[in-house]
Amino acid sequence: MSDQRTALVLGGGGITGIAWEIGVLAGLAEAGVDLTGAGLVVGTSAGSVVGAQLTSGAPLEEMYARQLEPPTQERVARMTRGNLIRYGWAMVASRGRDVEFRRRIGTLAVAAEQAGLTPSEQERLEVIGSRLVSREWPEREFLVTAVDAATGEFRTFGRDSGVPMVHAVAASCAVPGVYPPVTIDGRRYVDGGMRSAANADLAQGYDRLVVLAPIPRGVGPLASVDAQVTGMVSRVAVVAPDEAARAAIGRNVLDPAARAPAARAGRAQAASVVARVREAWAG
Repeated sequence: MSDQRTALVLGGGGITGIAWEIGVLAGLAEAGVDLTGAGLVVGTSAGSVVGAQLTSGAPLEEMYARQLEPPTQERVARMTRGNLIRYGWAMVASRGRDVEFRRRIGTLAVAAEQAGLTPSEQERLEVIGSRLVSREWPEREFLVTAVDAATGEFRTFGRDSGVPMVHAVAASCAVPGVYPPVTIDGRRYVDGGMRSAANADLAQGYDRLVVLAPIPRGVGPLASVDAQVTGMVSRVAVVAPDEAARAAIGRNVLDPAARAPAARAGRAQAASVVARVREAWAG
């Protein structure tokens, strides 16, 4: 049963972000702090995959075990130097206007797709679908974030949106320039992390909040987690990868080979954060 006072925010961070978050969740549950009963779960990019699994009732230990399986047919993707330069130029050209930045990033994403630099949309939907334990929205409150590629508008999708969950999650995971935008109701959507790596402010109004943030810092128009949660709730714990976890994750967060080390590091890190997470969660 969910606790309507509590919110769990799961941020973006690639394939390794999925693994690290699941490791942390499993480690916390093992230590007696189970976050799976949150009244609200917010998922951005990697966090949308974790949130979809968690709210669909997947046992944490099974989720964790899947992260330890060797990568077989998964492609290794990466954020290229050229992509990073284009991101930087979009930030400069948008002059701090967040919606304009997201619009420019959306244009970049569509151009990369048209140039054949990304997998097909159908291929991505199949990959994302394979990561979910159910394609149906849960009865619980679960929000998935995305950005309209044409307008830069920030959107959230949930069970009342009429949007298939696999499409919402695939859109939230559509890293511009790496993966194709996802079509929803005739519009193209990209990674919800283009607004914020976690979008923790969506938990406004909840009494207790835990944020798992593989990427806690903001840059340019992208808000940091700390900036979003400051003064928002009475009890909050933000957990980001520690030094050991950052080493396990490595430089390429989109490399499936780093998934198992990231998951183990997240589980190990849970022991060092369980006290403050318990204080935030249980009061």
